[in-house]
Amino acid sequence: MKLKYFILLIVLASFGAIGYGFSIQEETEALSHKFIGFGTVGLFLVAMPLFLFKESKGKKMKDYMLTEENIRRMQKKEMEKPENQ
Repeated sequence: MKLKYFILLIVLASFGAIGYGFSIQEETEALSHKFIGFGTVGLFLVAMPLFLFKESKGKKMKDYMLTEENIRRMQKKEMEKPENQ
């Protein structure tokens, strides 16, 4: 199974658990809080890190960090802009 589909499965299951937790909130409040909590954990502690890992493969992290070289490059680009923009 591709990682993309696994992440999608986790996201859909998490949203389903959150929705189910809100729908049964009147009957069993403790169980509904568990479903909502597990859905939230699935989204933010499982699906999001897996997505970030999948999308950042092969990219240089140095390009996204604020280093001295990148600051100079940004300042140089700002100076090259025409005055009317």
